[in-house]
Amino acid sequence: MLSALSPYLSSPRATSLQLLNFALVLSTAFMLWKSLSVMSSSPSPIVVVLSGSMEPAFQRGDLLFLWNRDREAEVGEIVVYNVKGKDIPIVHRVVRKYEQGASVSPMLLTKGDNNVADDTELYARDQSYLNRTSDIIGSVRGYVPAVGYVTIMLSEHPWLKTVMLGLMGVMVMLQRE
Repeated sequence: MLSALSPYLSSPRATSLQLLNFALVLSTAFMLWKSLSVMSSSPSPIVVVLSGSMEPAFQRGDLLFLWNRDREAEVGEIVVYNVKGKDIPIVHRVVRKYEQGASVSPMLLTKGDNNVADDTELYARDQSYLNRTSDIIGSVRGYVPAVGYVTIMLSEHPWLKTVMLGLMGVMVMLQRE
């Protein structure tokens, strides 16, 4: 293994080239993510379903594509929202909509398809409804089944993240052009 690294360790130019290639890959991924964010008008244009609360519509591990350019959310639409003070996005269906006037954003009540009760227990303290403009990250426009399960595994097993990053680093160093 170390003998395969010896050409890179003896040549600073080759090592620099490999590190620049690695930086290029990372920056390209970041630019793609930011481009999707701008196009969809969502801070998180792609999310993974983390629980079974939306079964049978979505399974745990499904990858969802979000769109946040619509200013209205209709009853029956599946939205993703963040609860104030928590970083985990929640994917649930709008079950009730309260209009408060033309100048005020509508208030929404959501519920998971596989849940018995609505989401008022999940909302922040003293919050009974979601505000369309401030709480909703986006509406689901498409999905890919089971692809996001990799991210669930990485978050549930932190050591796996370290192993994967190490393997990626070794592969970048061993790659030749």
